[in-house]
Amino acid sequence: MMREFEIERQFDVKIENIKPSKGVYLLKTDKGMKCLKKVNYGTQKLLFVYGAKEHLIKNGFPYVDKYCNNVDGNPYALVNEDIYTLSEWISGRECDFKNRDDVINASKCLASLHVASKGYEPPENSKLKTDLGRWHHLMEKRVKALDKMRDMGRKKSNKGDFDLNYTKEVQFYKDFGRKAIEVLNDSKYDELCDITEKEEGFCHHDFTYHNIVIDNNNKVNVIDFDYCKREVRAYDISSFMGKVLKRSDWDIANAELIINSYNEVSPIKEEEYRVIFAFLLFPQRFWRLANRYYYNEVNWPLKTYNNKLQELISEQGKYIDFIEKFKKIYNQK
Repeated sequence: MMREFEIERQFDVKIENIKPSKGVYLLKTDKGMKCLKKVNYGTQKLLFVYGAKEHLIKNGFPYVDKYCNNVDGNPYALVNEDIYTLSEWISGRECDFKNRDDVINASKCLASLHVASKGYEPPENSKLKTDLGRWHHLMEKRVKALDKMRDMGRKKSNKGDFDLNYTKEVQFYKDFGRKAIEVLNDSKYDELCDITEKEEGFCHHDFTYHNIVIDNNNKVNVIDFDYCKREVRAYDISSFMGKVLKRSDWDIANAELIINSYNEVSPIKEEEYRVIFAFLLFPQRFWRLANRYYYNEVNWPLKTYNNKLQELISEQGKYIDFIEKFKKIYNQK
């Protein structure tokens, strides 16, 4: 645990109580409830994230976990080699992706966040985080990685269930990866990147249930901006859709619900649907799971990996069905 008095001194607070909570610490202080978090990236990236949140607040979107500044006016404390942030604790409940009203409100909230993100010029001493223009390359690289991981599995002398299932199913996901690349190449992705660059907008990049907090006044708040970066908004929209859809058997009605709710606040352009479609086709979850398994990124029991893989495989039929319906409704080839 970090040295408490250092946190108190640098942020000028008195800590009355500390409670660990899902990878962060809930602090009761003389200045109210705060969230203390150890950050695993440098101060330049942190200043980009800090600036992004301040920009949203200034632009009429105050529903974020605002950072507290230290005595020198910086949004972090340095304790030994570690960087800690202190932010407002937003009390409320996590967004329920199976609840229709929650999904509608979260979709509108995402649209408002994207609108408020425009015109963000990061602070001078920050490091610009951007994925603009990178998705052609990222998709190619990840599809190639699927082969590489298959070969790693084949070379193993003691193959587990995951290796065997992965080898059997990888072609299905590779085909969708290839389709995604074709669709992206045949879209106005590059032009949309240029527009986003000019508008100076950004994405949250991790817009999921545990980062969406419905507070006691029924307002939707967004927390944990660690991954936010310059990015086409189609990424956030499709990623959010995927997270809701996998919990609802890929029911096309939920995709329409998200899109219609988002459109009420900020209409999605005709050419953006193609990019959203490309992201929906890309086997991101399959790639990520395999990546975690073959490169030991997460220390899960082997059984957990295999259960997650089985879950993905069992969705294939419903997913194909969903893709066909999405194509028809949003006029994609």
